[in-house]
Amino acid sequence: MRHPFCLAASAALTFVTAAGAEDIDPAALERLPEVDVVILGEMHDNPHHHENQAKAVAALVPAALVFEMLTAEQAARVTPENRADAEALGAALQWENSGWPDFAMYHPIFAAAPEARVYGAALPRDEVRRAVSEGAAAVFGGEASDYGIDVALSSDEQATREVGQMEAHCNAMPAEMMGGMVEAQRLRDAALARAARQALADSGGPVVVITGNGHARTDWGMPRPLSRVAPEAEVLSVGQFEAAPEGTPPYDLWVVTDPAERPDPCAAFRAE
Repeated sequence: MRHPFCLAASAALTFVTAAGAEDIDPAALERLPEVDVVILGEMHDNPHHHENQAKAVAALVPAALVFEMLTAEQAARVTPENRADAEALGAALQWENSGWPDFAMYHPIFAAAPEARVYGAALPRDEVRRAVSEGAAAVFGGEASDYGIDVALSSDEQATREVGQMEAHCNAMPAEMMGGMVEAQRLRDAALARAARQALADSGGPVVVITGNGHARTDWGMPRPLSRVAPEAEVLSVGQFEAAPEGTPPYDLWVVTDPAERPDPCAAFRAE
């Protein structure tokens, strides 16, 4: 039973606070509840996830969109003139040089909310690299304590996250680097929370955040620092998977889609 939702007479889905998370059909993404911030997770190279995001955005009609993939400078290049033209917008954003998957998967999200303000949460690569060696708080600056990234993680969480980082890097990197990789992740989470907070303050909401599943996690992703700086905001996190997850994943809602076709991401490491 999907207890976070009930069907109203109008056939709209109404969010009901409930413990734990629930899986939903992709069609339900077009009937998400009205909250201040909706975080739409993704596996970056899965076109089904981007199709779902575009449908959700079109239905939500957000006042602002926050993208993990864009810096603030890139976001400022989105204009009414280039927004509807995938080729023109991709060129303005210099997407081909960004390292992200094909812009054709992302453009429908921009087009789904043509009036929404666009915000970028990405940080310069040198700052992310510096977080690996110096820590997230040192790079983030004076507001680090506001977002809670100056506080050490519990030993259990630190260990779990380091294992996750090692697995994400195909168990091919030195174990002593994983603590720094966790710091880089914490920096990105705080940057996403900062951008979402600013977008909400500027626009009044609702705000939709487009980001990877790791940042969308309710336990240690961007919802955690966001709850510190915008405690009054209602936030809904949606994860997207290619297979049913084990146990209860750390999202308010989650969707299972067909997998993307991709080469083995660890093949290059095994070939060395």
